[in-house]
Amino acid sequence: MTELRVLISDDDELIRAVLKEVLDEQPDIAVVAVAVDADEAIRLAEQHRPAVAVLDVRMPGGGGARAAREIAQRSPGTAILAFSAYADRASIAGLTAAGVTEYLVKGAPNTAIVEAVRRLGGQPPS
Repeated sequence: MTELRVLISDDDELIRAVLKEVLDEQPDIAVVAVAVDADEAIRLAEQHRPAVAVLDVRMPGGGGARAAREIAQRSPGTAILAFSAYADRASIAGLTAAGVTEYLVKGAPNTAIVEAVRRLGGQPPS
């Protein structure tokens, strides 16, 4: 089985660290890049071509919606998982329109995050 390549982008250092730790613990998942804002996420997605990008909705550089739109254009094989503290309909609708494949609210169990990444990356659940 090949490793599922993942990009994480969040402006909160603790969230980035926890997401990286949770995903790197999985033998079939490799975090290949970590970004602090939308601009860096776009650049790193284009450089690394991850299977999945986990994007914070509200981060500097235009937020997750801008990053999702740009990543969809520059790395079309990358599935987008939005990860946010906000679950309002307007945020979700805007992200869906921008190309987000799935949306998880921060605070979701680690198992839900891992399952979503695997599902988006086309890996079978373990």
